[in-house]
Amino acid sequence: MSLFVAAYLNWFMRVLVRWFWLGGWLLGWQLSAWGGEGDIAAKATQASRLIVAAASDLKYAMDELVTAFRKHHPAAKVEVVYGSSGKLYEQIVHGAPFDLLFSADIQFPRMLEQKGLTVSGVRPYARGRIVVWSSVLNAARLDLPRLADPQIRRIAIANPDHAPYGQRARQALERAGIWPKVQGKLVFGENVAQAAQFAQPGSAEVGIIALSLASSPSLKAKGSYGLIPEQMHAPLDQGYVILKRAQDLALAQSFAEFLAGEAAQAILQAYGFSLPAGPSFHEP
Repeated sequence: MSLFVAAYLNWFMRVLVRWFWLGGWLLGWQLSAWGGEGDIAAKATQASRLIVAAASDLKYAMDELVTAFRKHHPAAKVEVVYGSSGKLYEQIVHGAPFDLLFSADIQFPRMLEQKGLTVSGVRPYARGRIVVWSSVLNAARLDLPRLADPQIRRIAIANPDHAPYGQRARQALERAGIWPKVQGKLVFGENVAQAAQFAQPGSAEVGIIALSLASSPSLKAKGSYGLIPEQMHAPLDQGYVILKRAQDLALAQSFAEFLAGEAAQAILQAYGFSLPAGPSFHEP
């Protein structure tokens, strides 16, 4: 082989290697770019998505609040998980992926704050009330002692072990002096919304439930209610907090700020909540 041919082959091989190297680099760069775009898209989706844990007494009010919020943030995807405040607290402690907690008892957000699981201070948003509700009796005329009547065979309440509304229902029954008489009648819901379901025909004649649920169009059309005096139980002071998972989520802060606005407060009041600005609001 002549020196010219050898030199040419040597040059050709070097060029070929460079082209392979450049092609590989470009391919790697392109794949990286595709991955980067995917990461950006994923982050954008995450930034526009909010997962809210809410006490079940907020079921109807929160649905309206989310609708009102999305009018100002149309790209926002707000998912709400309802449950008893005690159960939601336990889920958050064990790592449930929530961005905010709205609790029917302000003590649960405070305990999360003490555990270092929040990125905001605990903010009160409302005070709840409990009512006697019935679809078969005129609940407006039912005082608590009447619940001991043998003709009332089942009374639905939220489970006092973990539901603030169940705890307040038990307190009211105890202060009325009828707890021992009605214990055998009680049907426990996992939360106050389930207690309201049990109080509808077929399960229980009466329920002790949240005013916010009794005030909903759905339950208004099916039954009647009577307010239980506030002095019969500890206050149902409610609060919310932004959780650690949402520390870089601007949407969480926007939702929290929305809750402090007049539009949100009007919705809460429409469902029977009193607001924390009121002089009777309890701040321990």
